[in-house]
Amino acid sequence: MMTRVTMQTMAAAAQRNLQSSSAKLAQLQQSATDLKTFSNVSDNPSAAADAMAVRAQQAAAAQYGRNISDGSAWLATADNALASATTLLQNAKDLTLQGANGAINEDGRKAIAAQLDSIRTELLTKANTQYQGRNIFAGNSSAGAAYTDGNPPVYNGDTSTVERRISTTTTIRVDANGPAIFGSDDKGDSVFGLLTRIAGALKNGDGVSSADIGDMDKALSTVINGRSEVGARHAQLLRAQDANANAVVDLENQRSGIEDLDLSKAFLDVKAQELAYQAALSVTAKVLQPTLMDFLR
Repeated sequence: MMTRVTMQTMAAAAQRNLQSSSAKLAQLQQSATDLKTFSNVSDNPSAAADAMAVRAQQAAAAQYGRNISDGSAWLATADNALASATTLLQNAKDLTLQGANGAINEDGRKAIAAQLDSIRTELLTKANTQYQGRNIFAGNSSAGAAYTDGNPPVYNGDTSTVERRISTTTTIRVDANGPAIFGSDDKGDSVFGLLTRIAGALKNGDGVSSADIGDMDKALSTVINGRSEVGARHAQLLRAQDANANAVVDLENQRSGIEDLDLSKAFLDVKAQELAYQAALSVTAKVLQPTLMDFLR
């Protein structure tokens, strides 16, 4: 049985084909304008899902980068404070050794005691170092200062730690333990109490004992060890910063591979579709010749 094909059927089919070709050309032109492989999620749902997953990873990597920068600033501030504290305690140790010399007269001992008092005040200032309004050596305490001056000074911090997440699996501490570094008067090993005791002994003419010298050595070593720990964590953060920077580059390459359009390929695709559309128009015009009815309408 033969199927009858009327001019109306041919015209309708030709119109559909032309509309389809025109729509594809418009889509390619839009993609070339946006430089994106797809304009809407419906154009390529699979690629859109992959792109959204990569963008979520990019957002997380950006947050890790901010956390690393903030943590690095915390630890750099702590390191600077402990560097100054180390210098102060080294000076205090030298003065203590001088004070142990029995040949020094009373005026000399009082001068040394005054310098030790000054060092104690400066050291207390370093122990109250802050970063962006928060105490470096007081955990998560909201107190105005880690230590309140007194005899002995009062520690206002708590036992919690300040941490920053630097990857999906890693967090790192970015503050420093004040009592562990500067000692605690509750345990009788506070460096502030030690300086007060040595200065008082010199003022009273009692002199400096070998136990005082040993305690000063211990206090200096404790601060140095505290600084070493801070330095190790800072180095870990810097390594994490490099790793995160590489991850950011890799993720951007992944996103670009999914979303971004190859400009040269886009140009060729548009030109090819333009030629196909023009050819379709030309063929349709030749096949569907005007009839008498077209002029009578």
